[in-house]
Amino acid sequence: MEDAIKIDNRGDFGLWAIEVAKQIVSTQGFELARAARDGTDEDVRAAGNALGQEITNALMEVYDGLLEGADDNEPGA
Repeated sequence: MEDAIKIDNRGDFGLWAIEVAKQIVSTQGFELARAARDGTDEDVRAAGNALGQEITNALMEVYDGLLEGADDNEPGA
């Protein structure tokens, strides 16, 4: 999620979302499953919170990119 990409349309956004979801599920989803299988309630809670934070970070990343793009489209920018 660190490489900048250009989202020009709904299809581009869909592809971005799929790739980000794969990354999040492969890391944080695995940690949540492991905590559910082997951990305590606190471990599950922490892993669930980490999963939620990763989702939030991804959404904020694209939102910030949209704001940057909006600045580029303003007259005089």
